[in-house]
Amino acid sequence: MTQFADAQAAFPFVLAQGRNIETRVYQRRYPTFNYGAHVPVVTEGQPWAIGTTFFTVDTAGEAKFLSGAGTDMPFNQATRDQASHDFAMIGSGWEWNLEEVNQAALYGINLNDTKAMSAADKVERLLNDIAMRGSTEKNWTGLLNDGNVSRVDAAASGTGNSTYWALKTVDQIMDDVNGVLGSIRTNSGEVEWADTLRMPPDAFRLVATRRMGAGDGFMTVLEYIRRNNIYTAETGLPLDIQPIREARNASQDGGGRLVAYRKDPEVLRFHLPMPRRVLAARQKSIMGFETGIIARTGGTEVRLPGAMAYLDEITAPAA
Repeated sequence: MTQFADAQAAFPFVLAQGRNIETRVYQRRYPTFNYGAHVPVVTEGQPWAIGTTFFTVDTAGEAKFLSGAGTDMPFNQATRDQASHDFAMIGSGWEWNLEEVNQAALYGINLNDTKAMSAADKVERLLNDIAMRGSTEKNWTGLLNDGNVSRVDAAASGTGNSTYWALKTVDQIMDDVNGVLGSIRTNSGEVEWADTLRMPPDAFRLVATRRMGAGDGFMTVLEYIRRNNIYTAETGLPLDIQPIREARNASQDGGGRLVAYRKDPEVLRFHLPMPRRVLAARQKSIMGFETGIIARTGGTEVRLPGAMAYLDEITAPAA
């Protein structure tokens, strides 16, 4: 049986437990806050950098018929622009005291498994919220609320002129989906396309469980959408469709929002130059110890808003 008379004697045990906690924290997965499945995560660059700078290049010019003796050759011009995006640090910590250290050693249990996991959970929760909705404190927007992305309400074609998918037929839902996909093609002059749809869980569950025909078909509406959307018809590639919890009240009026976009770091990216990092444990008082988890992020940056579009009010506002 191990007992520690004072905090100085207990400190080596605390450090060992800290290493165990660090391993466990980095091994745990967080499917509930899986922002990487929705927004490309970029971890490049120095973790302590104050931000990132990038350059854009555009060209202008034309080609035309020329005479062999002509002097009116059209020349092309290139314009360059520069933009930057700042990073910020977040963190969450936990602490022990001498009594907890001795009890952990006495019973052979992990010193602070629960507190460590809670701190890691809080960091991931905040990162996910920043990725989806941004931060008003930092003046950041997220995947679901960028003001530069085009937005329209779903067609009021359902029962009683409703926009909600629960009151629409399969054809009306398909019109909504193909309409938002087509708007990106049209508005970008047939340059951009969307290969990804994210929608409220209620809308996803509706199309995933409703069967075609009079409810006696073998194919669900979700399968039908995946096979018969204009993106797949044009490219032969599958459309990535998943639910996002935060989309259920993301519209301007608090209803459900569908977002269509090309999931590519060229279009949007979540800056995470420093993923979760566990700090070294330290003695903070006569009988107390503390440590924490930090991360550095720049939030979600939409670089090509023309490759995105929002479709609002497909589900009723969440209670």
